Amino acid sequence: MLGERTQTLGEFIIGKQEEFQYSSGELSRLINSIRLAAKIVSHKVNQAGLVDIIGAFGKENIQGEQQQKLDVYANEVFIQTLMNREIVCGIGSEENDDFIAINARDGANDNKYVVLMDPLDGSSNIDVNVSVGTIFSIYRRVTPVGSPVTIEDFLQKGENQVAAGYVIYGSSTMLVYTTGHGVNGFTLNPAIGTFYLSHPNMKVAEDGHIYSINEGNYIHFPQGVKDYLKYCQAEEGTRPYTSRYIGSLVADIHRNILKGGVYIYPTSSRAPKGKLRLLYECNPMAFIVEQAGGKASDGFTRIMEIAPTELHQRVPFFCGSKNMVEKAEEFMSKSK
Repeated sequence: MLGERTQTLGEFIIGKQEEFQYSSGELSRLINSIRLAAKIVSHKVNQAGLVDIIGAFGKENIQGEQQQKLDVYANEVFIQTLMNREIVCGIGSEENDDFIAINARDGANDNKYVVLMDPLDGSSNIDVNVSVGTIFSIYRRVTPVGSPVTIEDFLQKGENQVAAGYVIYGSSTMLVYTTGHGVNGFTLNPAIGTFYLSHPNMKVAEDGHIYSINEGNYIHFPQGVKDYLKYCQAEEGTRPYTSRYIGSLVADIHRNILKGGVYIYPTSSRAPKGKLRLLYECNPMAFIVEQAGGKASDGFTRIMEIAPTELHQRVPFFCGSKNMVEKAEEFMSKSK
C-alpha cells in the first residue's frame, strides 16, 4: 500500500533533474507530457467494452498489420500531446509511414529532442482484456538546432538514447522509465490521476526460470533457438524452466524484469529479419533492461550497438536476465 510520503512522478522528476546531462528542463517537460498522454490512453483502455473502441480500424499500417481502433487513438493522443506542448522537434511512430517534423509557431524549432514510439503495443489483445502498453524512446537531435529535422536524427544507435520507458495498461497502469540512472516504476492512482513511485530501483535477476517465446512457431525457428528451447525443457540441474508468453511485448518484458526470465523473438523462415522494430521496441526495451542489470541482443550483437538503416527496421530480440540471454547466445553461436 502506498504510504503518505510516497513520491509522485512529478516530484521524482524534479528531484532527479541534476542527473540529466543537459538540465535545461526540456527533458523533464517531455516526460511529463508522456505522463499526461498515458493517463488519457489509460482511461480509454479502461473503457474498452463500454464504448466503440475495440476492433479493427479498417486500415493497415506501414508494417502491413491491421490497425486497431485503439492503435489509431493512442497514436493521435501521444502525437498531439507532444506537438501541443512544443517540446520536441520530431516524432517517429510505428503507426506512421515517415517521421513527423514539427515546426514551432515562429517558424524555427529550437527544441533538442526527438521521440520514437510504439503508441499501443499488443493492441490485438485488447478485446480479450489482456495487458497492452506504450513504448517510448528519446534522443537528442544530431542536426543543428533550429533547422528542420532529418532522418539522421532518428536513425541513431540505441546507446545514444537519453531516456526510454514504457507504460503498461493492466490491472493497474504503470509507467516505467530510465534516463540512464537506473529504472523506476510509477503506479497510477486513478482516483486522483497521479502516478506514485511504487517500484524504486527496479532490478532484473541475473538468472531466472521463465522463458517467453511463441513456441507455436518452433518449426520456423533457427537451429540455435530450437537447441536453447530443448535446453530449457531438459530435466536436469535447476531446470526445467517455465514457459510464459502473453504476446504483448510490454507485459512479457515487465513480468520478466520483476520475476527474472528471458524474452525471445527470433528470426524465422516466416520473418527472416525478425518481427520487432529496432527503433520503436527493441532499443527502448534494451535500454531499460540494461539499466536494470539485464542484457539485450539480437542473438549475437548488443541491440544498442546496432546502427539502424531505416525507420521501421526489424531485428531478432533476446532480452532479459543476463545469464539466460548469454546462454541463448551460446546456442546461437554454436549453430551459426
